[in-house]
Amino acid sequence: MATVVNSLVLDRSELDALLRPRGDVLVERAGPRSTSGPDGRIDAHFEVEHGPLRSYDRSVEATPRADGAFDVTERTRFQMAIPLWGVLFVPLYRREIRRTTARDQPRQPFWAPPDPVDARAARVLGLLCTVALVAGYLGTVVTQTITYATDSFGTSDAAQGNTLAAVRVGVLLSLVLVALADRQGRRRLVIASGIGSCLTCALGAAAPNMIVLAGTQVISRGLSMTVVMLITVMAAEEMPAGSRAYAISVMTMTGALGAGMCLWALPLTDIGSDGWRLLYVIPLLGIPVMSRVARHLPESQRFTVPHREVGLLRDHRRRLVLLGTAFFLISSFAAPASQLMNDFLKDERGFSPSHIALFTMLTTTPGGIGLVIGGRMADVRGKRLIVSIGVAGGALLTLFSFMSFGWPMWIWNLVGTILAAGATPALGMYGPELFPTGSRGKANGIIQTVSVAGSALGLVIAGRMLDHGGLASAMRPLLIGPLIVGVMVLFWFPETARRELEDLNPEDQPFRDEAEVIAGS
Repeated sequence: MATVVNSLVLDRSELDALLRPRGDVLVERAGPRSTSGPDGRIDAHFEVEHGPLRSYDRSVEATPRADGAFDVTERTRFQMAIPLWGVLFVPLYRREIRRTTARDQPRQPFWAPPDPVDARAARVLGLLCTVALVAGYLGTVVTQTITYATDSFGTSDAAQGNTLAAVRVGVLLSLVLVALADRQGRRRLVIASGIGSCLTCALGAAAPNMIVLAGTQVISRGLSMTVVMLITVMAAEEMPAGSRAYAISVMTMTGALGAGMCLWALPLTDIGSDGWRLLYVIPLLGIPVMSRVARHLPESQRFTVPHREVGLLRDHRRRLVLLGTAFFLISSFAAPASQLMNDFLKDERGFSPSHIALFTMLTTTPGGIGLVIGGRMADVRGKRLIVSIGVAGGALLTLFSFMSFGWPMWIWNLVGTILAAGATPALGMYGPELFPTGSRGKANGIIQTVSVAGSALGLVIAGRMLDHGGLASAMRPLLIGPLIVGVMVLFWFPETARRELEDLNPEDQPFRDEAEVIAGS
């Protein structure tokens, strides 16, 4: 348990301010053990009413001085409710708890969710971030190893593009599973899909040819996509209205950390022509992680509230078409831009595996800046402008990177990554926000299927054009997709920031009201 001690000399007005319950990064209430002695000594205690804390106690002991001031000792003990990742937030909360001025005025630092979360939401978000870490590795391993598997099996660049496109067939499996989650619950399928994805990914280590490798990845990627969609849905259903994009930003960062772990392991490909196979064994370490998460992750609160299934094509066709079109166009550019990057660096720029890993880490890791800023601005200022600039601007600068050499290539890719990352939290939350609980999984499965169709088309086009020219030439015609989306978002997307899911989806409101009445009685 962390402890913060302040030893102060305060006048009466300053002491009175210190004796008021704080309302900044956490909300306090007065505890039952507060006393005030006849000699003027004060012993006050405060408990947490709302905050991401498992336990909390603040005591204030004040002794009057002859000059009218007070010798004050404030001691705060707290324990974060965030599993695994809580250690990263302890020093940040120490700093805020030590602050003694203006505590009763709402103040959320840039690293905290704009709307404060309670202990349950913090615990759930921490567990979902852990799942995102595992899914991040599973979702990137084939991308990082495909160019080396191609050399090992002696296949062409066109076959490489076709393989990456074929792997997307796994989205059909995810479509079935996320639709099932609307009836069976999110938690069970997150755990089962995560463990299944780890196992089937590991089978790729023994693949004798590209066809078998693609077959194992069809299943593994289908299951990992199921995990990503369902943890996004769970985050939307658990987090406060003003912190949903924040949740996506931190989940995306931990997912990127998982992908980064794959990059850290990429130098293993230098061992020999089959060194890439070792990267497919590593996911076995994710099985005990998922098993531990299973013991602590609860079912989504909104799923446990009674709800009804809604006809998507009848009641939400416009939203479904709008989001499906946007994700299709974005993916047709983003998939080949990211998944053919290693091949571009190796063949067109002559990078070694270690050089590729260095380039990727240095130009993509700062994307965390975009995630933090974009997530916060989306929650506080609104989503549409953030998404429009991030999608269109990020794609344009990425194309500039493919057209450049030397340090400009690094700079364009870096800035493009930051812009695109800024759009990710808001864009990723649109799918769960715009559909009711009873059809949220199915709707996002359909959108993901359409998105994967876009990525498959983009990969096939870019893969075939690679045999006749460079990646920059292949990507130019695909740029039109993100540019169109930038306009679509500004004029046709609804603004969802700081609005409850029940306000966005009135079908859920009667059931929500009924559950609140029952809970309060």
